[in-house]
Amino acid sequence: MGDIIKIESISVLHQMLGFPKPKHPLITLIDASKLDVPKDQIGSKVIPNLYMISLKDKGCGMDYGRNSFDFDEGVMAFSAPGQVYQTRKEIQLGEIEGWMLYFHPDLIRNTNLEKVMDEYSFFNYDVYEALHLSEEEEDTVTDCIRKIESEYTQRIDNHSQRVIVSNLELLLNYCLRYYERQFNTRSSQSRDIVSQFTSELKNYFKDKKALEFGMPNIQYFSENANLSQHYFSDLIKKETGRAPKDHINDFVVERAKSMLLATELSVSEIAYDLGFNYPHYFTRLFKSKTGQTPVEYRSLN
Repeated sequence: MGDIIKIESISVLHQMLGFPKPKHPLITLIDASKLDVPKDQIGSKVIPNLYMISLKDKGCGMDYGRNSFDFDEGVMAFSAPGQVYQTRKEIQLGEIEGWMLYFHPDLIRNTNLEKVMDEYSFFNYDVYEALHLSEEEEDTVTDCIRKIESEYTQRIDNHSQRVIVSNLELLLNYCLRYYERQFNTRSSQSRDIVSQFTSELKNYFKDKKALEFGMPNIQYFSENANLSQHYFSDLIKKETGRAPKDHINDFVVERAKSMLLATELSVSEIAYDLGFNYPHYFTRLFKSKTGQTPVEYRSLN
């Protein structure tokens, strides 16, 4: 109990699960109904150096970060290499339905997918920010998975990696589309979060938190919204067309303009009041937004 298990390859993953040797060294599809977690493995932490995409029908007894895989039917979750899983209950054969696709980063090395992988930010969402699928969407996703499975189990040749990666990219692009649909269907909730973000940003400076904690960051607002930083950022950008960092910087610059014109505080004093540790960082941000240094802005207005 309480062991930390690092998984560096698909082969090691199969060994840990008691499965036969994988048919491909860099990718595998696991039938969730074949998972068997005995009592003596409860509490163990697993850190795979693998990407994971899963579709399951109910709780599978695994924690991911601080949250649990407990979902209704048709829910997808994603994780990137280095993220931590922890077993919290026994799992018997046939207890859950679904699949888990694991692939090693080397599978997409030097491919177009590697170049755009950061666009699929849902690999860094928390579990409770999972993707909920309609029946039709679930069929589409599963069809992509079956094509990948067929390719690496039946006809590995000089074209196999390209075909596998192409289907994997198609799968991820469908997931991007479905996440956008999910943001749209939850637009009322999203607008509330945007409103909360705007209010908290104003109060951060009104309550002089910048003097104590420095410039506000995305983590501060995402935690207040009980969301991961990546999900929060994507939600704000979807609703407003701009990233949270842009909102924060624009607010700070507008506040700085008022302070430059309405007070006799020096540029350094204004920078410190706004949470900057070094005044030249403030000057750099101000000029990037206005085309003028704070001194120039004050003298010209």
